[in-house]
Amino acid sequence: MAQARDASGTVNELKDLLVAYAKQETVDPLKALGRYLGFGLAGSLLMGLASIFLPLALLRALQAETGTALYGNWSWLPYAATLVVVVLVVGLILLGLRRVKATQMKKAADASAPGTARSER
Repeated sequence: MAQARDASGTVNELKDLLVAYAKQETVDPLKALGRYLGFGLAGSLLMGLASIFLPLALLRALQAETGTALYGNWSWLPYAATLVVVVLVVGLILLGLRRVKATQMKKAADASAPGTARSER
């Protein structure tokens, strides 16, 4: 009789252990992934809004702070200056992305090249 209770207790313990392991390996990583995606989406939304509102703020500041100096035939200059700043920022972003990609490709090539195993120090 004691062996039957021990066997059922072992089965229940095994079941609990299996459920806890399945939860640890499935539900918890999915929660972490959801949090990661949520922050990523929020960040991309904020960056998108900033890419619209910051150039608009620059344009309005140039128009308001230059007074009457840029009216009439010079009214196009704040628009051109804003366009130049936006093009420069986009160019810097693309340059940075190119450098990051080149660094990642170099690391991948170094890791996959035969005979380049690092020595342990």
